Amino acid sequence: MTAINTTLTGTHILVTAGPTHEPIDPVRYLANRSSGKQGFAIAAALAARGARVTLIAGPVTLATPEGVTRIDVETALQMEAAVAAALPAAAAVLVAAVADWRVDSAGQKIKKGAGGPPVLHLVENPDILAGLARSPQRPRLLIGFAAETEHVIDHATAKRARKQVDWIVANDVSGDVMGGAANTVHIVTADGVESWDRLPKEAVAERLAARIERALTA
Repeated sequence: MTAINTTLTGTHILVTAGPTHEPIDPVRYLANRSSGKQGFAIAAALAARGARVTLIAGPVTLATPEGVTRIDVETALQMEAAVAAALPAAAAVLVAAVADWRVDSAGQKIKKGAGGPPVLHLVENPDILAGLARSPQRPRLLIGFAAETEHVIDHATAKRARKQVDWIVANDVSGDVMGGAANTVHIVTADGVESWDRLPKEAVAERLAARIERALTA
């Protein structure tokens, strides 16, 4: 991506992307279908504008965008720790689809038995976005993502208020968005909702990066 000389030059921005994998035992895990493509595209677009980008990535096979510092993690707890270690930042864009639950995992492979499927004890994972909103090192601009399958704007509006963040970028993932090449997003802010047409994920990233720059320099 061609570099652009902008007012973001040197500004530290934190981005998270991809899924988390929560071990069930040494060979199995809980996960979701996030590909990381949108988060990586956002990191690339911000870096092209001169930002100093730290990208915290869950388990994906994507190439690291040019000019981006990448930190690989696997679990939600590891991602939470990496986010805290990367602060301070002027802005944070938390795109990662962090698993809501983790398993009280077994030390050895769970064997199939005659007694039926094993009972998994689920433990709630930390809410990284809400925790960052409460942090003394809260970024000046804090952006979360909401992957929804129904009532997309209503759920995103409620999430923005509940988690006390500046923007929620909402998208309907009931189709081929997760793993696909395009996205339809709605930017939910204190001023209302801005809906964008369906665009390639790189175009969504470019447009969002420009909006972030305007917000940070306002």
